[in-house]
Amino acid sequence: MSTDAHTESPTTDAATIDDDVIEKAARTEAAREQRLRVRDLILAIGTPVLLLALWEWGSRAGWIDARLFSQPTEIAARTWEMLRSGELGEHISITIYRFGTGYLIGGLLGVVVGMILGISRATNAAFGPLFSALYALPKIAILPLLFLIFGLNDTSRIIAVAITVFFVLQINTQGGIRQLDARLQEAATAYGAVGIKRLVHVVLPGVLPAVFTGFRVAAGLAVVVVTAVEFVASESGLGFLIWNSWTLFQPEKMYVGLVTVAIIGALVTLVVNVVEYFALPWRRRGGRRRGRRRAGPQR
Repeated sequence: MSTDAHTESPTTDAATIDDDVIEKAARTEAAREQRLRVRDLILAIGTPVLLLALWEWGSRAGWIDARLFSQPTEIAARTWEMLRSGELGEHISITIYRFGTGYLIGGLLGVVVGMILGISRATNAAFGPLFSALYALPKIAILPLLFLIFGLNDTSRIIAVAITVFFVLQINTQGGIRQLDARLQEAATAYGAVGIKRLVHVVLPGVLPAVFTGFRVAAGLAVVVVTAVEFVASESGLGFLIWNSWTLFQPEKMYVGLVTVAIIGALVTLVVNVVEYFALPWRRRGGRRRGRRRAGPQR
């Protein structure tokens, strides 16, 4: 018995030492990751602030033409003035309405059509080449046709945004279905997952990452299109504000419009990222596990 005790003791001690080493390494890795996150946050905030400070300093020093590149402090003052008067809020609300309506309509239709083309080979053969040809057509180029059909109103502008978003989501969704793991689909068939069951439990979860990627890409394109269509035959919206300010040579107001458009695009992308984070919990857990396995020296 004494011999057995002596035989088991080194193994137990080795296991305890291994656990302590693993726990210490995990704590060290967590601390390093926390330091990197703090550094990244400082860089993300500090870099734009530094660039704005250099812009302000260069403009005041005369190194930058203040008539073309208004000082950030003047732009901020004009922004506050336009917010207090309600002018900026009115333009923002109109642009968000046009953007949001076209974004949602085009996105939903793009996902549905992309899934149909991805699942049905015959449908893809019939309509795939047509959609490929239409996708290559500049969306701004069809704006005169939309104005001719629907008139100079918001319907034409919303449809222009919807068409832009539609093709991005259609292509991404169809591509996501094509990239589904064949073994996963075979396993689903073996377990009796067919029809709606297969669509809900296999196809839809598998294609969601590609769908969210499409929504992120479409967000930037939709902001560009809604701003461009507001340049033409419009008397409201951020695009009109930018174009009208350029026409009247009011650079401060023009920069207010540009910055606001950029903020809207960033916020929409942030919303898509947040929705994806909560809609795809399995990717979140898988990402953490892969990160722990592949953790390496990042600087």
